[in-house]
Amino acid sequence: MSRTINETPDSESPAPGISTSRQFRAWLAERKLSLALTTYQTGKLVLIGLAPDDRLSMFARTLNRTMGMVAVDQTLWVSSLYQLWRFENVLAEKETHEEHDRLFVPQLAYTTGDVDIHDVGILSGGMPVFVSTAFSCLGVPSATHSFRPIWKPPFISKTAAEDRCHLNGLAMRGGKPAYTTAIGISDVADGWRDKRVSGGVVLEVPSGEVVCSGLSMPHSPRWHRNALWLLNSGTGEFGKVDLASGSFEPVAWLPGYARGLALIDDFAVIGLSAPRDGSDRFEGLPLHDRLAEKGSAPWCAIVIVDLRSGDMVHWLRFDVKVRELYDVAVLPGSRRPMALGFQTDEIRRLLSLEGSLDGWEN
Repeated sequence: MSRTINETPDSESPAPGISTSRQFRAWLAERKLSLALTTYQTGKLVLIGLAPDDRLSMFARTLNRTMGMVAVDQTLWVSSLYQLWRFENVLAEKETHEEHDRLFVPQLAYTTGDVDIHDVGILSGGMPVFVSTAFSCLGVPSATHSFRPIWKPPFISKTAAEDRCHLNGLAMRGGKPAYTTAIGISDVADGWRDKRVSGGVVLEVPSGEVVCSGLSMPHSPRWHRNALWLLNSGTGEFGKVDLASGSFEPVAWLPGYARGLALIDDFAVIGLSAPRDGSDRFEGLPLHDRLAEKGSAPWCAIVIVDLRSGDMVHWLRFDVKVRELYDVAVLPGSRRPMALGFQTDEIRRLLSLEGSLDGWEN
């Protein structure tokens, strides 16, 4: 589904159910980038950019339970309920397709089964690596099996589909896994659930050493400018870890369950989620009380935080069907991206050839 949202130049409400800060579109234009997000609950890959007339453009494709995502150069890796997809941009520089400057085509899928992939990273050789939350480990794709486990926390005695510690986040550094986050240290099935308030940890890879503890449902660790940033989701805080002292240093408080983080230059792009309809997943978390103190309803949104000031300088907010986001990514150099799906004829008709016949024997 392609959708361009009608918007007047100074409008703060581009369409029913979607609102933006006044300078959100200007920030995209000035930084010469677009954004991608995954919606955990509604199963969408959403690409956000600007139409030729500077209106906000949102393009969505359906992928069942889409979660972890990583963008590298012209490639976008996206996890779904039982597969890991590689989308590749097939447009050359300055080439467009239906007024879009990126056309991500699903070129490859690894069928993993429901191993509950959360964060995804890219190894220095180009191979994806991901967190299998169900198996409490890191893994890479396999040509013959669901996946190949490559690392697990030292307190996990067996690689079993029991979600023992809710391992979820992955920070890459120099093309290698560097840090992971877990909701709690536990070696029994579902043992993390009673550790949501303050049992969260950051683990160094490969040693498994705990480099930060006392967190509340941490997510989305990222290495940026020689610092380890993450989301302390249960408190609504975004900040960084002082690796020397092992302490978490909040930079900003945000009005929602923070999950999904991408950093570029002096800015953090952060996903916020609201509770699902008919439930209050924040009950018992510090975030629940903090929202009440500030008189704020929880947001489902993308927010931009200035790393220098900690201010939430721009935002795009969803006030309708979408309630939960999982991951976000920045697409530098792209003004208006789109992706091919599987349910229309366009994927059959779009053809592209690489190179020529010359030198095929080599």
